[in-house]
Amino acid sequence: MWPELFASLTLSKLVALWVGAFLGGLASGASGFAFGIVATSIWLHWIEPLYATFLVVAGGLTIQIGTTWPLRHAIERRRIMPFLLAGLVGIPIGVWLLVYTNPRHLRTALGVFLAIYGVYALAAPQMPHFVRGGRAADAVVGFLGGILGGVGGYSGTLPAIWTQLRGWPKDVARAVYQPFIVMAHVVTLLLIGAVALDRTGLVLYVAAVPALLLGAWVGWIIYGRLNEQRFRQAFAALLLVSGVILMF
Repeated sequence: MWPELFASLTLSKLVALWVGAFLGGLASGASGFAFGIVATSIWLHWIEPLYATFLVVAGGLTIQIGTTWPLRHAIERRRIMPFLLAGLVGIPIGVWLLVYTNPRHLRTALGVFLAIYGVYALAAPQMPHFVRGGRAADAVVGFLGGILGGVGGYSGTLPAIWTQLRGWPKDVARAVYQPFIVMAHVVTLLLIGAVALDRTGLVLYVAAVPALLLGAWVGWIIYGRLNEQRFRQAFAALLLVSGVILMF
């Protein structure tokens, strides 16, 4: 049965699967987020939306576990808890939107926002830092991130931007939004697994793993060579690209 399922993957579909997995892994390894945005820009042309979301959360979880472990020294429970708890509330709402509505308009709106913010972040000599709002503001961002995670596996996008606006160093920022992404992917996987976790979904995941791990490894090497300024510039550029991808 398994050989037959692998044989059902056409060459064009397999290439699209690998290219999306590698580029998504590269983006995630270098920045800690955007795996889903980059990968689905290719996958959604060849793979059903529900299976694409399954690949995003399963593949993204695989990458995040590997790249979060080296950052464990920077993880602070008090800092990440508002994001995690609020995100748990938002994720089921996002999954409901995925299953029962057409989330295309939400993706487009997110794309417009990311593109505009990316241009601004690239052009601004120095980003403003928000120190007000405290844990309540962090929780709001976590809630919205949870909704986006349930809709399409985009859970890390808003928390990643927020940590930049907070002015946290790159390791501290990734130590916030990467554990958040892990949590969101696990919960989303549990919620959609009953529908998407079948033999077809597993075949797609197994076929994508080598390419996504290779991309994540290359991205992690790039991340290690970026100083704080270069990381923020690369971060802004990735937001711009991600926004354009989501719009089209």
